[in-house]
Amino acid sequence: MHPSKDIIGSYGDYLKDIKIALGITGSVAAFKSIELARLLMRYGAEIIPFMTESATDLISPKLIHWATGNKPVTELTGEIEHVMYGGKSEDRVDLILIYPATANTISKISNGIADTTVTALVLTAIGTGIPIIIVPAMHLPLYRNVITQRNIEALRSIGIEVFEPLMMEGKAKIRDIHEVADHVITKIAAERGRFRGKKALVLGGPTVEYIDPVRVITNLSSGKTGLEIARIFRWMGGESKLIYGPGTVEIPPYIPYTNVYTTEDMYRETENELRRNRYDYVFISAAPADYKPVKTINHKIYTSEVKRLNLELVETKKISDMVKKVSPKSYLVIFKAEYNVSEDELINRAYKKLLESDADLVVANDVSGRERGFRSDKNEVYIIDRDRNIIHIPLQSKKNIVRRLLEIVANKSLSD
Repeated sequence: MHPSKDIIGSYGDYLKDIKIALGITGSVAAFKSIELARLLMRYGAEIIPFMTESATDLISPKLIHWATGNKPVTELTGEIEHVMYGGKSEDRVDLILIYPATANTISKISNGIADTTVTALVLTAIGTGIPIIIVPAMHLPLYRNVITQRNIEALRSIGIEVFEPLMMEGKAKIRDIHEVADHVITKIAAERGRFRGKKALVLGGPTVEYIDPVRVITNLSSGKTGLEIARIFRWMGGESKLIYGPGTVEIPPYIPYTNVYTTEDMYRETENELRRNRYDYVFISAAPADYKPVKTINHKIYTSEVKRLNLELVETKKISDMVKKVSPKSYLVIFKAEYNVSEDELINRAYKKLLESDADLVVANDVSGRERGFRSDKNEVYIIDRDRNIIHIPLQSKKNIVRRLLEIVANKSLSD
């Protein structure tokens, strides 16, 4: 095995045993295909690169060979590689991804011209039903050209996906590699993921409680864990909706979400979602404020006039206590954060909260450490079920923790 393939599966097995033909065409964005190939490999995929002649003028085939561990197909030979990988042979790929796709390549495919390795591969695959995703990159006038748009619509009409570019700086800029990887994983997961046909409602981020129009009570929750739950649940074949407070992470456009601010907003939006829609799972990874001012002042408080401000606080409504009352069949996973407590106390308090909320699982963590918890990319957690079984996940990335959590949820909820 080529040494470059050692990274395959290092981020998870979402694309395990999936073979992807990566078509690279002559756009200046071609250099990004190297990072995309490596990212898809880390999620488990085998990458078979195809390059047009103009692409080889921009990046070396040797570099693509190093990146993927496979020699790129740069010309059609007696091996008839386009039929080997795009036809019905045992070596056929599971998906064809053109990244980047120029207007020239899009035009050729839509008009049935097979004069490059990439277009020959795609036209062969159209005849065998292999899924195809095209990710365009070009100058904006060229993309908006009526002929280009007609060609794109022609491709869509026969089932080819065209992943819309970003319109920036007078260019139709290619989508970020992480967005593309998310899309590919979700597409594959829709067919084989463990949460196929399941829906999850995910709560993430903090909430704020207003003292006056410009001052609030809040906490340091970033919303990273909630976003990862929503994302990885989709990677495992399900649908997710995120209710998100004012955290610090940007929500990708492909994840449906609703912004909220106060705990009352989050409570009301959660209740409305549960009454309107069926959710198989509810994950409350948000950190709603526990207290709010008894009275909110409707004008800005001036320190020149008020030297000492006394606030009377009252407890907010507990969202976790409401979920099972509104949606008793939802599998409920709650989170319990503590600060500088012993392991036994952390587990005892978390288990008590699980029983109070009638939850199915509770994820407990101590946020007092500098490398874990709020606004960190890492965490250490204890996962406790109703029978008080405890799984300890030591300090690691939040993405890995969420992946492990969702595997546990799937094992417990789908085995019954």
